[in-house]
Amino acid sequence: MAINSVYGEAPEGKDIARHTLSVIVDNEPGVLARVIGLFSGRGYNIESLTVAEVDHDEHLSRITIVCTGTEMVVEQIKNQLGRLVPVRKVSDLTIEGPHLERELALVKVTGQNEKRIEALRVAEIFRVHVVDSTLESFVFEVTGTTGKIDAFIDLMRPLGLKDVSRTGVAAIKRGKMGIGEAA
Repeated sequence: MAINSVYGEAPEGKDIARHTLSVIVDNEPGVLARVIGLFSGRGYNIESLTVAEVDHDEHLSRITIVCTGTEMVVEQIKNQLGRLVPVRKVSDLTIEGPHLERELALVKVTGQNEKRIEALRVAEIFRVHVVDSTLESFVFEVTGTTGKIDAFIDLMRPLGLKDVSRTGVAAIKRGKMGIGEAA
């Protein structure tokens, strides 16, 4: 499926696709700035970015980047990431096999009477948790795929959506292999 991209329209016969990259890096000052600099310096767009330490003893962090581009652009991004000194491994989870992606969002909705009741009904259908409630508002915690979160937010708009805070995508390969192990 073709996706709109900041790179404009894809050349004839070339599809723009969404890719989830998992980048294992040394956890040291300036690493994230170097990775981001690579994207911004070349005009690449990042749809989602998460980073956290994943191995305290080895001082490793995982940067999960969701980006879009043609196959050639994504290959160029992966190659350039791989050449950065603090980068240990770059994996394109989108093409390397089964993986899991999840995102978390906090969604604030205000409303009265029927809109308030309907917001709670929709939240129940989506298996969403109420993490804060006042007489004027709810804050819902939504966890799932980006599509699930987008759908929930769209349904909350007419019911009094006021604010949204999203974490970005966290992703991991399925199966027995761990950090740094070859498939």
